[in-house]
Amino acid sequence: MAIIMIPNIIYAVKQKDNMALESHNKMIIIAEQIGRYGCFVLMIFNIPYTYFNFWFANSLAVYLSVNGALCLTYLIFWIVCWNKNGKLKALTLSIIPSIIFLFDGIVLANIPLIVCAVIFAVSHIYISCKNFF
Repeated sequence: MAIIMIPNIIYAVKQKDNMALESHNKMIIIAEQIGRYGCFVLMIFNIPYTYFNFWFANSLAVYLSVNGALCLTYLIFWIVCWNKNGKLKALTLSIIPSIIFLFDGIVLANIPLIVCAVIFAVSHIYISCKNFF
């Protein structure tokens, strides 16, 4: 998670004045934050009886490989699209973290993480579309 947070933190520090969201739907913004922080917390801490761990052979290798590839793709898009705004940047930088959270929830059979990932994905992609389209 730290890997995909680094460019976001740098961007937030450098673009303080441009951080205002055009989307004024408070419920969507709240849902996004609940989903985001829920995913962060649930990827670190497990709630007993809702987390079933890896459920197929070689799942740790798949988990690490897919997460590594998605994080690398995310960082590459941040670098390539650093000074650009547009549909490609908006969608890519909102879809990739959504996929990471959802994939992790599914591979770990972590039901609360899956729920938070779906809430995050829907609201984050919606906000990105509203802000950049």
